[in-house]
Amino acid sequence: MCGIIGYIGSADAVNVVINGLRHLEYRGYDSAGVAYFNGTGVEIKKCKGKIRDLESILYTEKPSSRIAIGHTRWATHGVPSEYNAHPHHSETVVLVHNGIIENYQELKEELLREGYTFSSETDTEVLCHLIDRYHRDLPLDEALRKAIQRVRGSYALVVLSKSQPDKLVGLRKDSPLVLGIGEDGYYLASDVPAFLTRTKKVVFLDDGELVVVSAEGYRVTDLNGDSIQKSIEEITWSPSMADKGEFKHYMLKEIYEQPRAIADTLRGRIIQESWKVNIAEFGLDEDYLKRLKRVTISACGTSWHAALAGKYMIEQIARVPVDVDLASEFRYREPIIQEGDLFIAITQSGETADTLAAQREASRLGAKTLSICNVLGSTSAREADSVFFTHSGPEIGVASTKAFTSQLLSLYLFAIMLASAKGRIEQSHCESLLREATLLPEKIEMILKNEALIAEVAKRYFKVRDFFFLGRGILYPIALEGALKLKEISYIHAEGYPAGEMKHGPIALIDEEMPVLFLIQRSELRKKIYANIEEVKSRGGRVIVVKSTEEPIGNVESINIPSTNQYLESILMVIPLQLLAYHIGVLRGCDVDQPRNLAKSVTVE
Repeated sequence: MCGIIGYIGSADAVNVVINGLRHLEYRGYDSAGVAYFNGTGVEIKKCKGKIRDLESILYTEKPSSRIAIGHTRWATHGVPSEYNAHPHHSETVVLVHNGIIENYQELKEELLREGYTFSSETDTEVLCHLIDRYHRDLPLDEALRKAIQRVRGSYALVVLSKSQPDKLVGLRKDSPLVLGIGEDGYYLASDVPAFLTRTKKVVFLDDGELVVVSAEGYRVTDLNGDSIQKSIEEITWSPSMADKGEFKHYMLKEIYEQPRAIADTLRGRIIQESWKVNIAEFGLDEDYLKRLKRVTISACGTSWHAALAGKYMIEQIARVPVDVDLASEFRYREPIIQEGDLFIAITQSGETADTLAAQREASRLGAKTLSICNVLGSTSAREADSVFFTHSGPEIGVASTKAFTSQLLSLYLFAIMLASAKGRIEQSHCESLLREATLLPEKIEMILKNEALIAEVAKRYFKVRDFFFLGRGILYPIALEGALKLKEISYIHAEGYPAGEMKHGPIALIDEEMPVLFLIQRSELRKKIYANIEEVKSRGGRVIVVKSTEEPIGNVESINIPSTNQYLESILMVIPLQLLAYHIGVLRGCDVDQPRNLAKSVTVE
């Protein structure tokens, strides 16, 4: 959700922090602020609105400093406003915070009795005063350790002392925080893109780890103050991968990056000499897969749609039963997990709070955990028994595009690998499935060349109030994803539905104003879809069809995709839906990269 960056070093700290915040805008926010030493004390500037609004305040003064912290806030406690924006401060400390303090109210009442006053509605200000209480007698790091013992909740914190302009202290629990090591200084941030243009060297902090950073170096400790040796890792993403380049929006750029993202997901995963999936890439043992009797997949949002499609793939290809759970519901329904079950967590960021909680609960119950994730060093990847990195590159647009198609492909590879380990697939069929996967990038390129046609369709529908997306089988989750993209990007009410259920209620909504988009494959189910189309047309509904079949369908808008097997067609059908949502959103004047009320990485429940 919120974005954090702190910097200490020889460069202009305020400029570094502002640029870092710009690279965190994709996370979603409603206010922004910075704090820095101005030579005589700490200056705090913050405002409701965008970073450009903050800059207009800052650059009337042209501040210069060697240490600064910054934040973009997504409101939880308290309305979006200047007084609720971070950084927050007390008499001795200034801090920025991601997360939620669950017991803030009782702490606040205690601090009020001690004479502290509050100027915001946030839970974060409680932390300021709590740390201040101990910092009056203790060094900043020790004061933070002492204060945090009183706190229940999740947090990534970067704190500076008003009396010590030479150090930053960071601490994390259930919210990401990473240390960047540059030639001109050190960075503390909630995500790597904040400083990727300045360094690729990082240290990923784990829960309960505290780091003290000065211009001379850094020290990582646990909450007892004992030193921890951490490895320095090199980020493989290039800074240009996180820039828009020639594209007007990140979302469009990332839609067009999908051929490359798919190719990178495949790279090293298929052993072409034998046409098998490289089992080592999943970090799983073949004997374990042979014994595996049940899989549970858990995820949120778009990743949950990938999980639903993965269920079709795994059950049909490998013949292993699969349960799919929304991560936000998983641990609250007393799930039945048996020793040796495989639990797959799907999360683009690797920091999604609900998915992490589900992963930890499954591990506690005895499951082996596999993380399908895009971010090296993320919490999900580090805590899982094994991890499969999608390698789709940084995804800046809030609405997921290339991460989703890479997740679908990852589950496809997993299904084939599992089927092979269990001896439930002929080698010729395995080879056919994998050969088709290698053709995906060029087939996506073919669809992208039809963007102008899809943009024309968008012009005919961007003023509607409601939209239906219908599909059968594996295309039902794709219909859900198409509806989610449209509602995220354009704020049009949209629903995804199984086409076979249309007559069980939704058909009552069909009239001359209702567009209905059908997804059609070459399977026998297409004949049932054709009947659904006629039902919609007879009630005056407007029909759009995305199809892989050559069969003509009269009096409908048609968008054709290249044909392949049923599983990979589900991936190809995503592309026109993404483009349709994008163009409708742009035509409606929406901020397609940062839709209202949404955050890229949901790191709190």
